[in-house]
Amino acid sequence: MTSSQSHGISPATVETIAGLSAGLVSTIIVHPLDIIKTRLQVDTSAHPLLNSSRSVLHDILRNEGPTRIAALYRGLTPNLVGNSAGWALYFLWYREGQDVIRKIRGYSPGHQLTSLDYLSASAGAGMLSAILTNPIWVIKTRMLSTSASQTGAYTGMVSGLRSILKKEGIRGFFHGMTPSLFGVSHGALYFVAYERLKQWRRRVKKDQPLSNTDTLITSSLSKVFAGVVTYPHQVVRARLQTHRPSAVTHTARPGVIGLIKQVWHNEGLVGFYKGLFPNLLRVVPSTCVTFLVYENARWSIPRMFGSREDASEMGGARNKKGSL
Repeated sequence: MTSSQSHGISPATVETIAGLSAGLVSTIIVHPLDIIKTRLQVDTSAHPLLNSSRSVLHDILRNEGPTRIAALYRGLTPNLVGNSAGWALYFLWYREGQDVIRKIRGYSPGHQLTSLDYLSASAGAGMLSAILTNPIWVIKTRMLSTSASQTGAYTGMVSGLRSILKKEGIRGFFHGMTPSLFGVSHGALYFVAYERLKQWRRRVKKDQPLSNTDTLITSSLSKVFAGVVTYPHQVVRARLQTHRPSAVTHTARPGVIGLIKQVWHNEGLVGFYKGLFPNLLRVVPSTCVTFLVYENARWSIPRMFGSREDASEMGGARNKKGSL
């Protein structure tokens, strides 16, 4: 343990706090778009994507309440818990994964990781965080896909937890787990693109510190790339999480393969991309905010605790105040 680590805050703690902060801020800002995206994903009819987004927003503002703000922020609690915990765990394990890879492969200090290394660290971190946070996403998806006045709608996160446990058992908390694990590929592709774009940008700037604008551009491009490639899994996951067997007709919950065939047969390829437009409107600014908060937090937190040396080892490019 270095002297800076013994007197300051540990790098792992910095990653956790930075990820937690990033998740909280970004979730609050883009939550209304998350509701629109979820409503479109679980809708089995065929609508033009743009008109559907407007229609859903208009319906929420006109018919749900008690106020417009309350309607647009229904399900905020599980969304906050899920995103903040998910990002905190992800960034923590992403860093730990890189350290493990460095040791296994015998890299010297400062040795640049390969794309496969980043992919492995990201996939491992994504799988662990996806498994632990899936119960929260089930509740979040069900709350965002229903209005507060709808029969059987959850009144809050706690009531959702109790309802699922009582009616569906422990298995109910893990609906959509398979597509969620497949969705790990999204994070893996994103981080590979993000790390590579940062490296390219540093070379262009001749190893000068990256600015906030650089972070915005690299995170946005990476998110659009990963989002478009892996989006169908979100539709499948949302429908698995919201489907509830009927007590009258005893309709069985469809499996992943069955649901994929159902969507393809009834809605075609466009069915797998429902909600893509509001999703991109949501995730691009969300990702920008997330990584701006994350990169700035991981730079400033060690300095708040008097541990500048640790900050230089975090893997970021921020070397002086005001630039990343």
